[in-house]
Amino acid sequence: MNITDSPAPATGVRTGHRRGPAARRDLAVYGGAVAVTLLVGIALVLIGGAEPMAAGNALWDGMFGSPYGFGSALNAAAVLALIGTGFTIAYRAGLVNVGAEGQLALGGIAATAVGVSLPAGTPALLAVPLILVAGFVAGAAWAGIAAWLAVWRGTSEVITTLLLNFVGLGLVTLVVHEPALLRQPVTSADTLPQSEPLVEGARLPLMGLTDSPATIAVLLAVVAAVVTSIVLRRTAIGTRLAAVGLSEPAAARLGLPVSRLRFGALATAGGLAGVAGAGLVAAVPFVLAEHFTSGYGFAGLVVGLLARGSLTAVAGIALAFGLLASGGINLQLAAGVPASSVQVVQSVLIILVAGAVILRKSGAGVRS
Repeated sequence: MNITDSPAPATGVRTGHRRGPAARRDLAVYGGAVAVTLLVGIALVLIGGAEPMAAGNALWDGMFGSPYGFGSALNAAAVLALIGTGFTIAYRAGLVNVGAEGQLALGGIAATAVGVSLPAGTPALLAVPLILVAGFVAGAAWAGIAAWLAVWRGTSEVITTLLLNFVGLGLVTLVVHEPALLRQPVTSADTLPQSEPLVEGARLPLMGLTDSPATIAVLLAVVAAVVTSIVLRRTAIGTRLAAVGLSEPAAARLGLPVSRLRFGALATAGGLAGVAGAGLVAAVPFVLAEHFTSGYGFAGLVVGLLARGSLTAVAGIALAFGLLASGGINLQLAAGVPASSVQVVQSVLIILVAGAVILRKSGAGVRS
Protein backbone atom coordinates (compact mmCIF):
# COMPACT_ATOMS: atom_id res chain seq x y z
CA MET A 1 0.00 0.00 0.00
CA ASN A 2 1.31 3.41 -0.92
CA ILE A 3 1.28 6.29 1.50
CA THR A 4 -0.89 8.96 -0.02
CA ASP A 5 -0.71 12.65 0.54
CA SER A 6 -3.34 14.48 2.51
CA PRO A 7 -5.42 16.60 0.15
CA ALA A 8 -4.96 20.33 0.17
CA PRO A 9 -8.01 22.15 1.50
CA ALA A 10 -10.20 23.72 -1.12
CA THR A 11 -9.80 27.43 -1.55
CA GLY A 12 -12.56 28.09 -4.00
CA VAL A 13 -10.05 29.17 -6.66
CA ARG A 14 -9.45 27.16 -9.80
CA THR A 15 -5.76 26.40 -9.99
CA GLY A 16 -5.61 23.46 -12.35
CA HIS A 17 -4.31 25.54 -15.27
CA ARG A 18 -1.51 26.89 -13.04
CA ARG A 19 -0.35 23.53 -11.75
CA GLY A 20 2.39 23.18 -14.36
CA PRO A 21 4.03 26.59 -13.80
CA ALA A 22 3.60 26.27 -10.03
CA ALA A 23 5.25 22.86 -10.03
CA ARG A 24 8.17 24.16 -12.10
CA ARG A 25 8.54 27.14 -9.78
CA ASP A 26 8.56 24.87 -6.71
CA LEU A 27 11.13 22.61 -8.36
CA ALA A 28 13.36 25.59 -9.11
CA VAL A 29 13.03 27.04 -5.60
CA TYR A 30 13.61 23.83 -3.71
CA GLY A 31 16.24 22.64 -6.14
CA GLY A 32 18.07 25.92 -5.58
CA ALA A 33 17.82 25.41 -1.82
CA VAL A 34 19.37 21.95 -2.15
CA ALA A 35 22.14 23.31 -4.39
CA VAL A 36 23.03 26.06 -1.92
CA THR A 37 23.00 23.53 0.91
CA LEU A 38 25.40 21.29 -1.00
CA LEU A 39 27.76 24.22 -1.47
CA VAL A 40 27.66 24.92 2.25
CA GLY A 41 28.41 21.27 2.95
CA ILE A 42 31.39 21.31 0.59
CA ALA A 43 32.68 24.48 2.26
CA LEU A 44 32.47 22.83 5.69
CA VAL A 45 34.36 19.81 4.38
CA LEU A 46 37.12 22.02 3.00
CA ILE A 47 37.33 23.95 6.27
CA GLY A 48 37.66 20.63 8.09
CA GLY A 49 40.69 19.81 5.94
CA ALA A 50 39.18 16.88 4.05
CA GLU A 51 38.84 16.21 0.34
CA PRO A 52 35.25 16.64 -0.88
CA MET A 53 35.39 13.32 -2.76
CA ALA A 54 36.68 11.45 0.29
CA ALA A 55 34.06 13.09 2.50
CA GLY A 56 31.33 12.23 0.03
CA ASN A 57 32.43 8.59 -0.05
CA ALA A 58 32.53 8.48 3.74
CA LEU A 59 29.04 9.96 3.97
CA TRP A 60 27.70 7.49 1.39
CA ASP A 61 29.33 4.54 3.14
CA GLY A 62 27.85 5.65 6.43
CA MET A 63 24.38 5.77 4.91
CA PHE A 64 24.41 2.72 2.64
CA GLY A 65 27.79 1.02 3.04
CA SER A 66 26.79 -1.43 5.76
CA PRO A 67 23.58 -3.09 6.97
CA TYR A 68 24.29 -1.79 10.46
CA GLY A 69 24.52 1.85 9.38
CA PHE A 70 21.43 1.63 7.21
CA GLY A 71 19.51 -0.12 9.98
CA SER A 72 20.46 2.63 12.43
CA ALA A 73 19.22 5.19 9.92
CA LEU A 74 15.90 3.35 9.64
CA ASN A 75 15.47 3.37 13.41
CA ALA A 76 16.11 7.12 13.54
CA ALA A 77 13.75 7.68 10.62
CA ALA A 78 11.01 5.71 12.41
CA VAL A 79 11.19 8.01 15.43
CA LEU A 80 11.09 11.12 13.24
CA ALA A 81 8.24 9.74 11.11
CA LEU A 82 6.08 9.00 14.16
CA ILE A 83 6.57 12.55 15.42
CA GLY A 84 6.01 14.03 11.97
CA THR A 85 2.81 12.00 11.52
CA GLY A 86 1.47 13.30 14.82
CA PHE A 87 2.41 16.84 13.85
CA THR A 88 0.41 16.45 10.63
CA ILE A 89 -2.70 15.38 12.53
CA ALA A 90 -2.55 18.42 14.81
CA TYR A 91 -1.72 20.70 11.89
CA ARG A 92 -4.79 19.50 10.01
CA ALA A 93 -6.89 20.87 12.89
CA GLY A 94 -5.06 24.20 12.81
CA LEU A 95 -2.74 23.42 15.73
CA VAL A 96 1.06 23.44 15.85
CA ASN A 97 2.61 20.86 18.18
CA VAL A 98 6.00 22.18 19.28
CA GLY A 99 6.13 19.88 22.30
CA ALA A 100 7.23 16.57 20.82
CA GLU A 101 10.49 16.61 22.81
CA GLY A 102 8.61 16.69 26.11
CA GLN A 103 6.00 14.19 24.92
CA LEU A 104 8.84 11.93 23.80
CA ALA A 105 10.34 12.21 27.29
CA LEU A 106 7.09 11.35 29.05
CA GLY A 107 6.53 8.40 26.73
CA GLY A 108 10.00 7.11 27.57
CA ILE A 109 9.42 7.50 31.30
CA ALA A 110 6.09 5.65 31.19
CA ALA A 111 7.46 2.87 28.99
CA THR A 112 10.43 2.42 31.32
CA ALA A 113 8.23 2.31 34.40
CA VAL A 114 6.22 -0.49 32.81
CA GLY A 115 9.20 -2.26 31.23
CA VAL A 116 11.22 -2.57 34.45
CA SER A 117 8.20 -3.60 36.52
CA LEU A 118 7.05 -6.54 34.42
CA PRO A 119 7.99 -10.07 35.53
CA ALA A 120 11.17 -11.33 33.88
CA GLY A 121 9.33 -14.03 31.93
CA THR A 122 6.70 -11.78 30.37
CA PRO A 123 6.37 -12.70 26.67
CA ALA A 124 7.10 -10.05 24.06
CA LEU A 125 3.58 -10.39 22.60
CA LEU A 126 2.28 -8.92 25.85
CA ALA A 127 5.17 -6.75 27.06
CA VAL A 128 5.86 -4.81 23.85
CA PRO A 129 2.24 -3.66 23.35
CA LEU A 130 2.09 -2.69 27.02
CA ILE A 131 5.09 -0.37 26.84
CA LEU A 132 3.91 1.14 23.56
CA VAL A 133 0.45 1.79 24.98
CA ALA A 134 2.03 3.28 28.12
CA GLY A 135 4.12 5.57 25.92
CA PHE A 136 1.07 6.64 23.90
CA VAL A 137 -1.04 7.36 26.98
CA ALA A 138 1.73 9.36 28.67
CA GLY A 139 2.50 11.40 25.55
CA ALA A 140 -1.19 12.05 24.92
CA ALA A 141 -1.75 13.10 28.54
CA TRP A 142 1.21 15.49 28.39
CA ALA A 143 -0.04 17.03 25.16
CA GLY A 144 -3.52 17.05 26.69
CA ILE A 145 -2.38 19.70 29.17
CA ALA A 146 -1.57 22.08 26.33
CA ALA A 147 -4.68 20.99 24.44
CA TRP A 148 -6.93 21.79 27.40
CA LEU A 149 -5.34 25.20 27.82
CA ALA A 150 -5.66 25.93 24.10
CA VAL A 151 -9.23 24.68 23.64
CA TRP A 152 -10.90 25.85 26.81
CA ARG A 153 -8.66 28.69 27.96
CA GLY A 154 -7.53 30.15 24.66
CA THR A 155 -3.82 29.82 25.45
CA SER A 156 -1.48 29.44 22.48
CA GLU A 157 -0.53 25.79 22.08
CA VAL A 158 2.79 26.88 20.57
CA ILE A 159 3.82 28.50 23.84
CA THR A 160 2.48 25.81 26.17
CA THR A 161 3.85 22.84 24.24
CA LEU A 162 7.22 24.56 23.95
CA LEU A 163 7.43 25.24 27.69
CA LEU A 164 6.25 21.74 28.58
CA ASN A 165 9.29 20.41 26.72
CA PHE A 166 11.58 21.69 29.47
CA VAL A 167 9.37 20.28 32.21
CA GLY A 168 9.35 16.88 30.51
CA LEU A 169 13.11 16.82 30.10
CA GLY A 170 13.46 17.87 33.74
CA LEU A 171 11.29 14.95 34.79
CA VAL A 172 13.64 12.57 32.98
CA THR A 173 16.55 13.98 34.98
CA LEU A 174 14.55 13.60 38.18
CA VAL A 175 13.47 9.98 37.72
CA VAL A 176 16.92 8.71 36.68
CA HIS A 177 18.65 10.41 39.62
CA GLU A 178 16.14 9.54 42.33
CA PRO A 179 16.58 6.01 43.76
CA ALA A 180 12.95 5.98 44.90
CA LEU A 181 11.82 6.40 41.30
CA LEU A 182 13.54 4.75 38.33
CA ARG A 183 17.27 4.96 39.06
CA GLN A 184 19.06 1.63 39.00
CA PRO A 185 20.43 0.38 42.35
CA VAL A 186 23.61 2.27 43.29
CA THR A 187 26.39 -0.26 43.85
CA SER A 188 29.39 2.06 43.56
CA ALA A 189 30.38 5.64 42.82
CA ASP A 190 30.59 4.66 39.15
CA THR A 191 26.93 3.66 38.90
CA LEU A 192 25.39 5.72 36.12
CA PRO A 193 22.21 7.75 36.73
CA GLN A 194 19.92 5.68 34.55
CA SER A 195 17.19 3.12 34.93
CA GLU A 196 17.57 -0.62 35.13
CA PRO A 197 17.38 -2.36 31.75
CA LEU A 198 13.91 -3.23 30.54
CA VAL A 199 12.96 -6.87 30.92
CA GLU A 200 13.81 -8.89 27.86
CA GLY A 201 10.22 -9.28 26.72
CA ALA A 202 9.73 -5.50 26.67
CA ARG A 203 12.53 -4.90 24.18
CA LEU A 204 11.56 -4.18 20.58
CA PRO A 205 12.20 -7.18 18.34
CA LEU A 206 14.53 -6.77 15.39
CA MET A 207 13.10 -6.87 11.88
CA GLY A 208 15.32 -9.83 11.09
CA LEU A 209 17.50 -8.13 8.47
CA THR A 210 21.03 -9.51 8.28
CA ASP A 211 23.47 -7.62 10.53
CA SER A 212 20.94 -4.81 10.92
CA PRO A 213 19.76 -3.20 14.19
CA ALA A 214 16.49 -2.09 12.59
CA THR A 215 13.58 -2.85 14.92
CA ILE A 216 9.84 -3.21 14.37
CA ALA A 217 9.59 0.52 15.16
CA VAL A 218 10.14 0.97 11.41
CA LEU A 219 7.04 -1.08 10.61
CA LEU A 220 5.13 0.72 13.34
CA ALA A 221 5.97 4.10 11.80
CA VAL A 222 4.90 2.95 8.33
CA VAL A 223 1.58 1.62 9.67
CA ALA A 224 0.98 4.85 11.60
CA ALA A 225 1.59 6.95 8.48
CA VAL A 226 -0.62 4.77 6.26
CA VAL A 227 -3.49 4.64 8.76
CA THR A 228 -3.27 8.38 9.37
CA SER A 229 -3.31 9.06 5.63
CA ILE A 230 -6.43 6.93 5.20
CA VAL A 231 -8.17 8.58 8.14
CA LEU A 232 -7.37 12.10 6.95
CA ARG A 233 -8.34 11.43 3.34
CA ARG A 234 -11.12 8.88 3.47
CA THR A 235 -13.08 9.35 6.70
CA ALA A 236 -15.47 11.85 8.21
CA ILE A 237 -12.98 12.57 11.00
CA GLY A 238 -10.43 13.76 8.48
CA THR A 239 -12.98 16.01 6.80
CA ARG A 240 -14.05 17.44 10.14
CA LEU A 241 -10.46 18.12 11.18
CA ALA A 242 -9.86 19.90 7.88
CA ALA A 243 -12.98 22.00 8.40
CA VAL A 244 -11.84 22.99 11.89
CA GLY A 245 -8.40 23.86 10.58
CA LEU A 246 -9.83 26.05 7.84
CA SER A 247 -12.29 27.95 10.02
CA GLU A 248 -13.31 27.21 13.59
CA PRO A 249 -16.32 29.56 13.54
CA ALA A 250 -17.62 28.05 10.29
CA ALA A 251 -17.08 24.52 11.62
CA ALA A 252 -18.97 25.41 14.81
CA ARG A 253 -21.87 26.81 12.78
CA LEU A 254 -22.02 23.50 10.92
CA GLY A 255 -22.50 21.76 14.27
CA LEU A 256 -19.07 20.15 14.50
CA PRO A 257 -17.63 19.45 17.98
CA VAL A 258 -14.74 21.87 17.46
CA SER A 259 -13.34 21.66 20.99
CA ARG A 260 -13.28 17.87 21.04
CA LEU A 261 -11.73 17.66 17.58
CA ARG A 262 -8.94 20.11 18.44
CA PHE A 263 -8.27 18.45 21.79
CA GLY A 264 -8.19 14.99 20.21
CA ALA A 265 -5.88 16.06 17.39
CA LEU A 266 -3.25 17.54 19.70
CA ALA A 267 -3.53 14.66 22.17
CA THR A 268 -3.08 12.14 19.35
CA ALA A 269 0.00 14.01 18.16
CA GLY A 270 1.41 13.78 21.67
CA GLY A 271 0.53 10.11 21.84
CA LEU A 272 2.48 9.29 18.69
CA ALA A 273 5.48 11.21 20.06
CA GLY A 274 5.11 9.18 23.26
CA VAL A 275 5.19 5.96 21.23
CA ALA A 276 8.41 7.20 19.64
CA GLY A 277 9.84 7.76 23.14
CA ALA A 278 8.83 4.26 24.17
CA GLY A 279 10.58 2.92 21.09
CA LEU A 280 13.78 4.74 22.03
CA VAL A 281 14.01 3.20 25.50
CA ALA A 282 12.98 -0.21 24.18
CA ALA A 283 15.96 -0.27 21.80
CA VAL A 284 19.66 -0.67 22.60
CA PRO A 285 20.79 -0.07 25.36
CA PHE A 286 17.26 -0.67 26.75
CA VAL A 287 17.52 1.91 29.55
CA LEU A 288 16.17 5.36 30.32
CA ALA A 289 18.98 7.89 30.66
CA GLU A 290 19.39 11.63 30.57
CA HIS A 291 19.35 13.14 27.10
CA PHE A 292 17.91 9.93 25.63
CA THR A 293 15.63 12.09 23.47
CA SER A 294 18.73 13.45 21.65
CA GLY A 295 16.74 16.29 20.10
CA TYR A 296 14.49 13.91 18.15
CA GLY A 297 11.44 15.90 19.19
CA PHE A 298 12.69 19.11 17.64
CA ALA A 299 13.94 17.28 14.54
CA GLY A 300 10.54 15.64 14.17
CA LEU A 301 8.94 19.07 14.36
CA VAL A 302 11.12 20.14 11.44
CA VAL A 303 10.06 17.03 9.51
CA GLY A 304 6.42 17.96 10.02
CA LEU A 305 6.97 21.58 9.04
CA LEU A 306 8.87 20.71 5.88
CA ALA A 307 6.35 18.04 4.86
CA ARG A 308 3.58 20.68 4.78
CA GLY A 309 0.77 18.21 5.45
CA SER A 310 1.97 15.43 3.14
CA LEU A 311 2.49 12.08 4.83
CA THR A 312 4.50 10.86 1.86
CA ALA A 313 6.83 13.80 2.47
CA VAL A 314 6.95 12.96 6.18
CA ALA A 315 8.24 9.49 5.36
CA GLY A 316 10.74 10.74 2.79
CA ILE A 317 12.14 13.60 4.88
CA ALA A 318 12.36 11.42 7.99
CA LEU A 319 14.33 8.82 6.03
CA ALA A 320 16.62 11.51 4.60
CA PHE A 321 17.32 12.92 8.07
CA GLY A 322 17.94 9.44 9.45
CA LEU A 323 20.39 8.66 6.66
CA LEU A 324 22.22 11.94 7.18
CA ALA A 325 22.56 11.26 10.90
CA SER A 326 23.99 7.80 10.23
CA GLY A 327 26.29 9.10 7.50
CA GLY A 328 27.50 11.93 9.72
CA ILE A 329 28.95 9.47 12.22
CA ASN A 330 31.01 7.76 9.54
CA LEU A 331 31.95 11.15 8.11
CA GLN A 332 33.74 11.96 11.35
CA LEU A 333 35.34 8.53 11.70
CA ALA A 334 36.52 8.09 8.11
CA ALA A 335 37.16 11.62 6.88
CA GLY A 336 37.83 13.55 10.08
CA VAL A 337 34.96 15.98 9.41
CA PRO A 338 32.96 16.76 12.58
CA ALA A 339 29.62 14.97 12.63
CA SER A 340 28.05 18.27 13.68
CA SER A 341 28.66 19.47 10.12
CA VAL A 342 25.69 17.37 9.06
CA GLN A 343 23.53 19.20 11.58
CA VAL A 344 24.73 22.53 10.17
CA VAL A 345 23.85 21.39 6.66
CA GLN A 346 20.40 20.26 7.82
CA SER A 347 19.84 23.61 9.53
CA VAL A 348 20.81 25.52 6.40
CA LEU A 349 18.40 23.44 4.32
CA ILE A 350 15.61 24.03 6.85
CA ILE A 351 16.19 27.79 6.85
CA LEU A 352 16.24 27.99 3.07
CA VAL A 353 13.13 25.87 2.59
CA ALA A 354 11.23 27.69 5.34
CA GLY A 355 12.29 31.03 3.84
CA ALA A 356 11.11 29.92 0.41
CA VAL A 357 7.71 28.95 1.83
CA ILE A 358 7.35 32.30 3.63
CA LEU A 359 8.36 34.28 0.56
CA ARG A 360 5.99 32.31 -1.62
CA LYS A 361 3.08 32.99 0.74
CA SER A 362 4.01 36.67 0.93
CA GLY A 363 4.15 36.86 -2.85
CA ALA A 364 0.78 35.14 -3.15
CA GLY A 365 -0.69 37.60 -0.67
CA VAL A 366 0.64 40.59 -2.67
CA ARG A 367 -0.70 39.20 -5.96
CA SER A 368 -4.12 38.56 -4.47
